[in-house]
Amino acid sequence: MGQKVNLFLDNKTEKSIINRLRTEGCIFAEEETQLLTSEARSIEELMNMVEKRVSGLPLEYVLGFTEFCGLRIEVEQGVFIPRRRTEFLVQQAKVLTRPNDIILDLCCGSGAVGAAIATDLKKILLHSVDIDPIAVQCASSNITKIGGHVYQGHLYDALPHSLRGQVNIIVANAPYVPTDSVKLLPRESRLYEPKVALDGGKDGLDLHRLVAENALHWLVPGGHLLIETSEMQGEKTFEIFVKAGLITKIVRDEELDATVVIGTKSG
Repeated sequence: MGQKVNLFLDNKTEKSIINRLRTEGCIFAEEETQLLTSEARSIEELMNMVEKRVSGLPLEYVLGFTEFCGLRIEVEQGVFIPRRRTEFLVQQAKVLTRPNDIILDLCCGSGAVGAAIATDLKKILLHSVDIDPIAVQCASSNITKIGGHVYQGHLYDALPHSLRGQVNIIVANAPYVPTDSVKLLPRESRLYEPKVALDGGKDGLDLHRLVAENALHWLVPGGHLLIETSEMQGEKTFEIFVKAGLITKIVRDEELDATVVIGTKSG
């Protein structure tokens, strides 16, 4: 973004922007105005950002970042925007992670999950994978600066063979929206986020099956697989894990409306 400046807005301009955002359906117009103002380097840039926002572009894309687990995560247009509920996946992974562990973040998107784990725990080795080139580029911005590695490809196929049987923790926020339900998602998601990051197949669990079926080949004995799912799909994801040979449990956070299935490879 260049050198940071503190842009000053007079009350009339500020109220005008707030009203414009509110008229276009932005519920948190005041907060959004403050964020846009804090990131703009000039009035011209601010007005350009406001126009992008009122056109329907998600705020995170307009700003170029989002906050996740207290981190500023870069997000480019066309990459999946991390949700607050996914912080629960990070919390659960951190509880199970030990120093010098190898962490694998599948369907990494912006790289937010891996970045949050690695930033907090320091002494881990992070490898992140996504099939989407835009996601890989974005994840590289967030991960390589903390010593992580990013690969483009389909799940485990993208990884170096040397990691096989060496991974301690696999985390995945894989798409889990059933194909027929994608059209029911909020307008911003449907129009701007990549379908590959939303559509989980007929029952939403295609990627969960693929991740779980191959996890044993990559995990060390006693290693863990953690996948975010919905409360409604939790039991089905649980069954997928059990079928794959993992010792399995479901954990839930009602406040975040977050569900994570955890599978452990027997030691």
